[in-house]
Amino acid sequence: MDSKLVAVLGPTNTGKTHLAIERMCAHSSGMIGFPLRLLAREVYDRVVAIKGAGEVGLITGEEKILPPKARWLLCTAESMPMDRDVAFLALDEAQIGADPERGHVFTDRMLHARGREETMILGSESLGGMVRALMPKAEITKRPRFSTLSYAGAKKLSRLPKRSAIVAFSAEEVYAVAEMLRRARGGAAVVMGALSPRTRNAQVAMFQAGEVDYLVATDAIGMGLNMDLSHVAFASLNKFDGHRQRRLTLSEMAQIAGRAGRHQRDGTFGSLGGEEMFRPEEVEAIEEHRFPRIEHLYWRDGDPDVSTLSALIAALEARPERPQLRAAPEAVDLAVLKRLADDPLVAERARHPVRVARLWEACGLPDFRKVGPEHHAKTVARIYRHLTEGAGHIPTDWFAAEIARLDEVGGDIPALGGRIAAARTWAYIAHRADWLADPKHWAARTEALEEKLSDALHKKLTDRFVDRRTTVLMREIGADPAMLDVAVADDGVVSVEDEPIGRLDGFAFTVDPSARVGERKRLLAAAERRLPKERARRAQALVDAPDKEFVLTAEPIGISWRGTTVARLVPGRALLEPRVIPDPAIGLLTATDRERVSQRVENWLTVTLQRYLSPLIAMATTGGDLFTPPRVRALLAPLAASGGSIERAAMDAPLNALDADDRRILRAAGLTVGTLDLFDARLLKPEPLRLIAALRAVRAKSMMPALPAPGTTVTDAPEPLPGFRKFGAKQVRIDLIERIARALHDLRKARLPFIPDPALATSFGVDARTFDHILRACGFRAESGGNWVWRSRPRAAPPKPAPQSPHFAALKGWASGV
Repeated sequence: MDSKLVAVLGPTNTGKTHLAIERMCAHSSGMIGFPLRLLAREVYDRVVAIKGAGEVGLITGEEKILPPKARWLLCTAESMPMDRDVAFLALDEAQIGADPERGHVFTDRMLHARGREETMILGSESLGGMVRALMPKAEITKRPRFSTLSYAGAKKLSRLPKRSAIVAFSAEEVYAVAEMLRRARGGAAVVMGALSPRTRNAQVAMFQAGEVDYLVATDAIGMGLNMDLSHVAFASLNKFDGHRQRRLTLSEMAQIAGRAGRHQRDGTFGSLGGEEMFRPEEVEAIEEHRFPRIEHLYWRDGDPDVSTLSALIAALEARPERPQLRAAPEAVDLAVLKRLADDPLVAERARHPVRVARLWEACGLPDFRKVGPEHHAKTVARIYRHLTEGAGHIPTDWFAAEIARLDEVGGDIPALGGRIAAARTWAYIAHRADWLADPKHWAARTEALEEKLSDALHKKLTDRFVDRRTTVLMREIGADPAMLDVAVADDGVVSVEDEPIGRLDGFAFTVDPSARVGERKRLLAAAERRLPKERARRAQALVDAPDKEFVLTAEPIGISWRGTTVARLVPGRALLEPRVIPDPAIGLLTATDRERVSQRVENWLTVTLQRYLSPLIAMATTGGDLFTPPRVRALLAPLAASGGSIERAAMDAPLNALDADDRRILRAAGLTVGTLDLFDARLLKPEPLRLIAALRAVRAKSMMPALPAPGTTVTDAPEPLPGFRKFGAKQVRIDLIERIARALHDLRKARLPFIPDPALATSFGVDARTFDHILRACGFRAESGGNWVWRSRPRAAPPKPAPQSPHFAALKGWASGV
């Protein structure tokens, strides 16, 4: 084809790909072949933004977007439709023709893929000799690098600058470096050839967005991935190339190192660790972009003879005639073909050129799983058998079952990676237009599966190798504390740069328990720089808060505000005067705020006690008033000290000493003088009882008992409760006991025997055993025949006289004698 042929050669960061995109878009139609699917996808998105989705197509082994009127195509080199007539055609990274594994594909495209009006070959400057020898009419244009690439020497991991990539050459080494970066610097993005394009893109996007400052990769980053790198560090200069362990070639070193620096920004490269890995001559060559010329390219017949199976194998094994070309090593597709040629069933079916071509198509299925030709050949054989049976389609049930088997996002990183590789196999099959009865449906299904698995793998990699807290804190070291973006959510979660680092409960900050020991000091320092303002805001909110936002808590006995304990109660001068001790976190406030918060909490307690315990407060006040009659004080003082109820037997002496005026004072105060207890019924309501239980527990320095539900009059609670009296296994509220006692006295006639109605106990909600206990306690005695007799109200035993000293006895006798 008589068209303009241009070879644009130069190192990385020379704008070669950008130039090709511009030239393609200037033509009426065009196509570019790329070495990577993700690179083709990246350029596809750029061209769609220029030309529109209906005018641009994407063709790769596992993805095909081809609108009917598409005029510009972005493809992987292997997927370029060679029969497509386009005005412009370009091949990117053409120096891959020297690669033993894929080189023959790039060599074939260099020699035979042409645009109607213009063809552009993009590659390394080392390709110049091959271009002159194989394409003598080509116009060679050399482009200089936009920025300077210089050697920075060996650096320890802790000394690497931000925006660095560390390159390793095995998954184990990549994972080890990423783990060290997670611990020391917050983590890294991970890029490996074994990852799906979607996962690689997600990891690169995380690095590009600044979520992490480091990237750990294999040499996959050396092939056209555009990233904002300032430094490339080599963890090693040796790799296993599929056959042996060898040192990187100078061109491979330069291709990877050249990813540092973009556009006008300079970049550096070096080694990881304390030892120099690069030889002086290698450093000089990389900095000056001087590399050995490529002496040969790998070749294989790109349009082999498919008349017979043996003719196909012979064509693929043929040696090139031109001295610049070398026969490609046996690739996986040819190895699989040769194995299947020995299969009698395959050989029987591949007797016609159409069937031979079909077999060669099937052998082109990439070994995404990297299982080797022997195992991969079994999969290809099964597919070929299906393609040569019936309607020539792969059975839908079998294909669907294989897809369903992979639809699982559990497992570790290797397990997910294996499923993605298998999913890519089925995606490749789904994009063969005539291999399935409904290829569009299955193409969409496999794409969705790969995206689902890739997203899960991205999350696994991020969870394992990225510690966002450490990343944020390391990034902010040395920054102005006032500029730190510290936020406190409504639920108390404290975040720095949107990364949770702990909780602020009330006024106390707690570091996230998942943080490692080495992080805690940094987390505390980052939080405490900005939390004083938040604490001051909360202090003001507490001072302004309505009473309903405060609650008396049981464990510990104290006061909480919005669910956070702000003070505890300890014994004071009297039951109703506990001391309020502010929570230690209140000490983090300023002196003024501490005083205001403490005063607000004490005021709430005073108001609350006044609201619910006013009868008890009045009782204590009257009992301590010197103008109150002494006999009344003798009764009210102990009654108030016990919480508003006391056993009558213990107060018989003061009661017997009361006169009519004294009793009027007690009745006016609301006191009930019951059969068994003295109490104020107003203090037996749920909230007063709860407050009294708390105050008594504070006074006794004990735990607050668990109170029964409001309205309960009989309970099985084992601990003594305020306002209740124990009878056997039950506790009965003292006002109910008084009602039962009055009912019993209404039934009896003088001291005559009577039989209590069994329904009486039921009506009061007590069982027969407890009812018997109450009868006896109230002065009744059981007789034969179920009769009960009123004996008398139980009285306290007279106090025993205090023992006298024999000296006082003698003195008493002497005095009487006088």
